[in-house]
Amino acid sequence: MQMGLDKDTASARISRYESGAMSISLESLFELAKALEVPPAFLLASTPGMADAILALGEQSQSRQDQLAKVLVSLSKMEPKARAEWVHSLLPPNSQD
Repeated sequence: MQMGLDKDTASARISRYESGAMSISLESLFELAKALEVPPAFLLASTPGMADAILALGEQSQSRQDQLAKVLVSLSKMEPKARAEWVHSLLPPNSQD
């Protein structure tokens, strides 16, 4: 592992981070993200959907990320019913909420 820890020690430390028994420094967060090859924000995501969105955005070019951010801001300003209809129009027919 790139953080200078053996696999068992790293696993135990990550478990303590996840349980809240140990806090992680910003430096360690960035090292862990690098070792896992994910954006640091992925490790801070509060839901699986947010984590998926972060990974999807991270795969895009900077200009595409900027465009998608504008789309999300526009969506957040829409009336809830209109937003739900627009989102459902983009999803495959059998997808669930």
